[in-house]
Amino acid sequence: MTQDRTAPAAVLAAVGVHLPERTVDVREAEQALATRCPGAAPRVPMVSRLTGVHRVHVLPDDWDASDLAVAAAEKLFAAQGLAATDVDLLIFAAASQDMVEPATSHIVAAKLGVRAPVMDVKNACNSVLNAIEVAEALIAGGRYATVLVACGEAPSRAVRWDVPDRATYLLSAPGYTMSDAGAAVLVRRAVPADVEARDAHGAPSPRGILASAFGAESNHWDVGMLPGGGTAHPRDLERTYFEIDGSRLREAFLALGPGVVLDALCRAGLTWDDVALVAVHQVAVSYLDDVHTALGLPTGRTLVTVADHGNVASATLPLQLATALETGRVGPGDVVVLVGLAGGISIGATVVRL
Repeated sequence: MTQDRTAPAAVLAAVGVHLPERTVDVREAEQALATRCPGAAPRVPMVSRLTGVHRVHVLPDDWDASDLAVAAAEKLFAAQGLAATDVDLLIFAAASQDMVEPATSHIVAAKLGVRAPVMDVKNACNSVLNAIEVAEALIAGGRYATVLVACGEAPSRAVRWDVPDRATYLLSAPGYTMSDAGAAVLVRRAVPADVEARDAHGAPSPRGILASAFGAESNHWDVGMLPGGGTAHPRDLERTYFEIDGSRLREAFLALGPGVVLDALCRAGLTWDDVALVAVHQVAVSYLDDVHTALGLPTGRTLVTVADHGNVASATLPLQLATALETGRVGPGDVVVLVGLAGGISIGATVVRL
């Protein structure tokens, strides 16, 4: 699926992120696992060395995914001077959820005091990117003017730290880079000032979502799973942990190729020379080399967050964008490409001028 238009209909107006204060050193956690499960887990920490992930965030014991989303949304509201009544639609977007029913968006809305329509958008680590796609389309259709995308990712609750054998360890190990986080993205209707914006040379430089493209290869759905809780395994406690084949997942991502991302860039009428930042989903530091090679990216266009914050699932792209804004890496008028990769598997790219 692709989308583009000459005048942006929607603007990615603001982003907020919440990272839990409690952190876990991945190397230390692996060493403890090897002591606790001798013979099943290797004595030498492997995950931290192979992935480059040093630490992960863990939400408080009495928090749920909705609390992470609320914390991020409250930061966004405070920074933008917004109130709950300014939201026309709330979308909860995450791989995590508080419970099977009701939709977590209801819980987030109740905690925030939002009295607007709500829905959940769920597509593994592409949940936020797909929610932005939905928000932009609904705004373009005239249904809503201000959409809050709220994300709460709590994958630490499904990571297995007690492995009975080496086979179970291998399926569980990719989860040791999983990290908790909340994110919020505000998508609003473009106004004439956004559409008519010009750069320093007087050339047209419209602010907003310029183009997007999405794709999927769903025959790879079983390379990364959290099987428990659905109709397939409703009450099997052994299936309530992540089961991820790291090698197959990497091969599946590489097989997707760069076509979707390059298509979005082309539809925006831009080249990599026009792009200040490529925010890309990150599961390991080494994967960024694959991304640079596949896309033909110039050096210095990505931002590493996975090393210090772990794999925060669909909160990854908001985290990178917020970090880039806070550090001055990007600012108003800059072009950012959001690249999502998710289990299932799926890929998406959205080109945004800030």
